[in-house]
Amino acid sequence: MDTQKLLLPYNFTRLDQKALEFVINTFGKLGNTAVTVFNAYTPIPEIETDGTFVTGKLKGNLNYLLQNIKKNKVVLYKVKDKLIEVGFSENRVDCIFRPRKKDIATEIMDLAASDNFDIIVLNRKHARVTRFFSGSTSNKVIMNLKDLTVCIVS
Repeated sequence: MDTQKLLLPYNFTRLDQKALEFVINTFGKLGNTAVTVFNAYTPIPEIETDGTFVTGKLKGNLNYLLQNIKKNKVVLYKVKDKLIEVGFSENRVDCIFRPRKKDIATEIMDLAASDNFDIIVLNRKHARVTRFFSGSTSNKVIMNLKDLTVCIVS
């Protein structure tokens, strides 16, 4: 039985929780699915801060953002642990948490292509005016990937 490689992009939202539950309920009992939970975060810029009031406030804000990144990494690994708890084999669950270099849709597509994933499980937010102009991540992924199953959880 061939292993199906599943990519689960995760961005710490309620809809990501729904996508996680979908993966657990749909693929959890199959035994032949390897899951990679993926998050590409916006990196914190390196800024030289000296002792002035303004740069001191900036340093505090950068530290806050850095703490959020660390917290998100912990949460992402808890998602991995949850998958293992519900029955996915430990050697078939992976976690990728890295700074992003491109837009999130391109990061997902590049990872899916480079690691030969079979399935991507995405969530889709309901339409907003801003996505009308910028396009949604799920639409970009669907329109640009070939020979890959994409499940949309809404």
